[in-house]
Amino acid sequence: MPLTPAPTRPALVVFDLDGTLLDTHVDLVESLNHTIAALDLEPVSYDDLTHLVGQGARVMIERACRLRGHPLESDALPPLVERFVAHYAGNMPGRTEPYPGLVAAMDRLKSQGYRLAVCTNKMESLAVRLLDKLDLVRYFDTITGGDSFEYRKPDTRHLTGTIERAGGDIARTVMIGDSVNDIAVARNAGIPSIAVPFGYSDVPVSSLDPDLIITHFDELTPDLVETLLREYAEKVAV
Repeated sequence: MPLTPAPTRPALVVFDLDGTLLDTHVDLVESLNHTIAALDLEPVSYDDLTHLVGQGARVMIERACRLRGHPLESDALPPLVERFVAHYAGNMPGRTEPYPGLVAAMDRLKSQGYRLAVCTNKMESLAVRLLDKLDLVRYFDTITGGDSFEYRKPDTRHLTGTIERAGGDIARTVMIGDSVNDIAVARNAGIPSIAVPFGYSDVPVSSLDPDLIITHFDELTPDLVETLLREYAEKVAV
């Protein structure tokens, strides 16, 4: 009697947050400028943002101050982080919104049994609060931030910890992001990556060598995910 093939475990799709799931740039810039105004520094702009984001609020504030010629002493940072968090959280969701086609793409994946997760260097509490304000928390099996573990992207353990929390299988996981941290953490973990070019990368995402680039979430389908997983498995097996 022939053996029945074991069912394939549903894939896990892990998303970065800022610049991937959500267009947060207006609110990030406003909160950052509110923060550095306490130091009488000139505001930053969206063009500056691509060089500032990616490592959470603390690093973003440090980089903005350095950009304005005002390097911070370590004891000056905590009150500025508190000022940023209070302003940012207090004004959520502000003008932040999902990128076009995102919700429909997540509906497609969820309808086929896929797991979804968020792996961001934003503080976990801010990520959860923002997604909740946008009624998107319900889509995700887990949401991890830059303070969820002792390490953050591009450290492999941030992504593998997210996969574990989501109940996923690393061999059936895809990472989607907009910056070097996202593509690097996927490469470090040995999983395929999808890059989006509409986020906050300070270099063209093609130069980061992702496994695939999509220009709109209309392209994100179960078939695309399965094809990418199959092709990636064949590539690493060679």
